[in-house]
Amino acid sequence: MSQNPPSLRPDLAPRALIKDAPRAGQPTIGMVSLGCPKALVDSERILTRLRAEGYAISPDYQGADAVIVNTCGFLDSAKAESLDAIGEALRENGKVIVTGCLGAEPEYITGAHPKVMAVTGPHQYEQVLDAVHDAVPPSPDPFIDLLPASGVSLTPRHFSYLKISEGCNHKCKFCIIPDMRGRLVSRPAHAVIREAEKLVAAGVKELLVISQDTSAYGVDIKHAEDRGHRAHITDLARDLGSLGAWVRLHYVYPYPHVRDLIPLMAEGLVLPYLDIPFQHAHPETLKRMARPAAAAKTLDEIARWRADCPDITLRSTFIVGYPGETEEEFQTLLDWMDEAQLDRVGCFQYEDVKGARSNALPDHVPAEVKQERWDRFMEKAQAISEAKLEAKVGRVLPVIVDEVDDEGATCRTQADAPEIDGNLFIDEGFEGLAPGDIVNVEVEEASDYDLWGRIVE
Repeated sequence: MSQNPPSLRPDLAPRALIKDAPRAGQPTIGMVSLGCPKALVDSERILTRLRAEGYAISPDYQGADAVIVNTCGFLDSAKAESLDAIGEALRENGKVIVTGCLGAEPEYITGAHPKVMAVTGPHQYEQVLDAVHDAVPPSPDPFIDLLPASGVSLTPRHFSYLKISEGCNHKCKFCIIPDMRGRLVSRPAHAVIREAEKLVAAGVKELLVISQDTSAYGVDIKHAEDRGHRAHITDLARDLGSLGAWVRLHYVYPYPHVRDLIPLMAEGLVLPYLDIPFQHAHPETLKRMARPAAAAKTLDEIARWRADCPDITLRSTFIVGYPGETEEEFQTLLDWMDEAQLDRVGCFQYEDVKGARSNALPDHVPAEVKQERWDRFMEKAQAISEAKLEAKVGRVLPVIVDEVDDEGATCRTQADAPEIDGNLFIDEGFEGLAPGDIVNVEVEEASDYDLWGRIVE
């Protein structure tokens, strides 16, 4: 079993799993879901609605009457990937409906692919359904086409993403996601809890809480309380933790009130895992990014979190080669990493994105310098990860099983989110395991990013 590559992009969701088997004559829609977990949740909602209307879902182009491509507009490279996927769908199928973040720029899409049938923006579910109806009229059989209680899931049945809000109120100069997805719109807390309860009842063992800004959840609705649940991330985390599943928090900005989550992690209500997008450490770089410039205070917060919850895992993403980044600023980031000792790290080389205010900044960094800094950063992150994992050898850890094949079981510890973090492999005594099982494992071996171990009673 192979290790995870250190260049694994932290903005990608797991590949959509589609296992529908259409009945004879059933209208069938293909789905290509690109981008982050938030986009994957949008795809699930679209397919749930379509499934309720009698459509079958196809994992490929050939077996579909039309194809939906849910696009990503995060970076120019992601836009290019989306355009390639649209072109492939047009060649293989011909009937293509485009949605998602890149759909906020319809002319960009139709300029490259004028034959697409419709283009809609992110979370415009009704418009997507209308386009599907125009392309392939529904033909439901009320005695056969019954929607599962948990809806359509594009992830393995033992874990699920739980989106708690849309949009973002930040104005980071390098990001256009708020322009595409709008300002913060939080879901009512009781609706989030109701969805989580259904997921757990359907067999989900791990809930991955996602949004553009998880820490800000409920700010827009003044932390309203309804039906016994308050729209505040601390209250929501506590309520979710009472359901008996693993609860993992993603995209948590380091606001002061984040420290209130740490006791919940120490108590075991929420996984001791924080995914925080620090982006950089030098105050001038952060200022040019239009992000809070308090790297020193952040180190103090990290120390406080670890004092209150020693087993906490910290994941983050960073940008190297941001316009104006000097060698001194980059070295500050490396020095900060030495102090912060983050467990899991992803890194992007800066890219201009159409519409981003950072494009107009002076002193763009040459491509070869960005690559060289990325290599140095990842070398540092890899060394930290290797040391952190080596320290786990000999410990007994709970793990969740993701996959079992003839060679062994692929699992994750509480420190590992699906796809973006490492794995723990079991090579012996795995025959009785199944995806979703949670077992105790003694760690016997470590590499740069992954662990190996054996089951203990």
